[in-house]
Amino acid sequence: MPRIYLCFVWHMHQPCYKDLVSGEYRLPWTRMHALKDYYGMVKILEEFPHIHQTFNLVPSLLMQIEEYASGRAVDPFLRVALKPAEELSEQEIRFILQYFFQANPTHLIGRYPRYAELFDAWRAADRNFRRAMHVFNAQALRDLQVLSQLAWFEEEFLAGDSEVRSLVEKSREYSKEDQGLIGRKQLQILGRVLPVYHDFAATGQIEISTTPFYHPILPLICDSNVAHEANPFVPLPSRFRYPQDARLHLERAMEYVEAKVGIRPVGLWPSEGSVSDEALTIAAECGYQWAATDNGVLARTLGRGADPTTTYRPYRWRKNGKEVAMIFRDHYLSDLVGFVYSKMHAGDAAADFIHRIRENCAPILSSGRDALVPVILDGENAWEHYYLNGRPFLRDLYQRISEASDMEAVTVSEALEKVEDDPLDHIAAGSWISANFDVWIGFEEDNKAWEMLLQAREAFEQVAPGSVPESDYKLALEELLIAEGSDWCWWYGPHHDSDNRQEFDQLYRDHLANMYRALRLTPPSDLSRPILRARAKALHQAPVCPIHPVIDGEVSSYFEWMGAGNYRVDRRGSAMHGHRFLVKELYYGADAGCLFVRIDFLDNEDLAGMEVQVRVNSQHMRLALSEARAEVLEGSALGVQAAYRRALEFSVPFAKLNLDGRETACLEISVWQGGLPMDSLPQEGCLEIRMARESEWVE
Repeated sequence: MPRIYLCFVWHMHQPCYKDLVSGEYRLPWTRMHALKDYYGMVKILEEFPHIHQTFNLVPSLLMQIEEYASGRAVDPFLRVALKPAEELSEQEIRFILQYFFQANPTHLIGRYPRYAELFDAWRAADRNFRRAMHVFNAQALRDLQVLSQLAWFEEEFLAGDSEVRSLVEKSREYSKEDQGLIGRKQLQILGRVLPVYHDFAATGQIEISTTPFYHPILPLICDSNVAHEANPFVPLPSRFRYPQDARLHLERAMEYVEAKVGIRPVGLWPSEGSVSDEALTIAAECGYQWAATDNGVLARTLGRGADPTTTYRPYRWRKNGKEVAMIFRDHYLSDLVGFVYSKMHAGDAAADFIHRIRENCAPILSSGRDALVPVILDGENAWEHYYLNGRPFLRDLYQRISEASDMEAVTVSEALEKVEDDPLDHIAAGSWISANFDVWIGFEEDNKAWEMLLQAREAFEQVAPGSVPESDYKLALEELLIAEGSDWCWWYGPHHDSDNRQEFDQLYRDHLANMYRALRLTPPSDLSRPILRARAKALHQAPVCPIHPVIDGEVSSYFEWMGAGNYRVDRRGSAMHGHRFLVKELYYGADAGCLFVRIDFLDNEDLAGMEVQVRVNSQHMRLALSEARAEVLEGSALGVQAAYRRALEFSVPFAKLNLDGRETACLEISVWQGGLPMDSLPQEGCLEIRMARESEWVE
């Protein structure tokens, strides 16, 4: 009987945060995710021996984990976390307050009441250092030092390690000894990461694949002009063409992973799923036997849509005597895991995932063919948005797959042995994002970064290997290869935002400057100036006067919402890309008796059949949208009035909102389709809306 072969590929990656000259790690994310995701995602499979998976390990990640595990990593974030609070300088306290709340406010910070209390205090001080110091005495700082680290620990240690559990149970009033314990436990956990991959790979339960060493966009390193093949209208910088660098990234990756994990990888997840015929040719010549990308690339390659009948099968790319087996990720299913299921109950999400797979595979199985279902996504970034780090969801999902008679979770190589492939005589150049390279090239900031990289690459070419000491020449090459990585341009341009964008910009320019210095060259003056341009944040404007809108969904008068509060959604992504945004902006305000809310959507044509769920404090409302109306499914007893045409407008009497005399309400909005949460405002936590007292209104 035909079967469903489910291929999970978890991509494990962090850029090189280390300044190779100073030796310091500029950002802590390799360490933080190693405490939680890189170990736990593999270890959980011990409970499910029939679940086989593929883990894609980027060498730049392994290199950093190994240095952390040995205790050799110089990490100023960890150093200041472990320093006695009484001995902290003002600069170090500022550093702690700036960086130690960079965690999911609901599932990492909110899980620990004292951490949430400190976060609320920091926000109440408007993130102003002087105001915050009225609250953050030595004990408060020490509690923050400990909890900001503990929040990133893997569930296994939070529940099963008696010393770690004692820190959780203590909850506050931590001591210097507790700080020391949190440091020792981190080293223990970090030391277990690489061995867990080695051990599971040795049993065959997991397959290890890899990515070019420092995660470059391989086709652009081969020839940046290939971006025009994917998007003819993108403005390009001067041509960067160094296929020899692409080959070096590929060869070194294979050798490094074999040295550290004990198995030579035959599979390749090209950075960001970026492929081209030239890149695949070099990969084949290096010995890679399979590669993966997105079914958006498959659609462009085939010249037609990539539905399950085309996506759920392997292919064999052949060109000029070279060949590589190919699989193409189910973009929609992968994004459900990455962005949607975190907002659902674990069991409901797992059941929905299995149902969708069976539904998609039914026509394939009925035709007598096996189905290969590739689900490929980051193995770390999604989980902090899930309850308990996503472990309940994964356990439920893996249990359902283990008990299923019609499907089997296999590694990519196992799947390729079981399912017959189809031929491909070429591959469309593109990445997993929109089947093009627009995230990394074409915008002003991106192109400036590429010009700097090209200038540095040409300077490197002019220096003969023997003209500087060998160690310095190797350092220069390493810095250059790091600068070729994709992560720097991920944060340039308009697509993504992060509190650490400035640090990424500085580190990119420092890597290039270090290359020049290692070669005894003067770095260009441009490297001293930021590439980043000023960027506006999401706008939140408080109400300034009472409003009296008519709830008709029409915005019938320009003046009816004048003076209302406004929240304009920031649609840039973060370390994860692919969230679907539906909400454009929100208006809110009040008169003496009612709260009024208006939601403007990006595209009203796609909203019929969707449901908007609204929570104000403890009160919950559900509104169903049709082409010309909004139906109150839940909330009629609250006196909710709603209408939908050009916008969704609704009102609810204050008397029904249980404000208990408070002037601030907590507003959460989510948009659902087919039982799945598709968008939310805000993305995490709630929007605090302050209703001014009558005496404060500006008339």
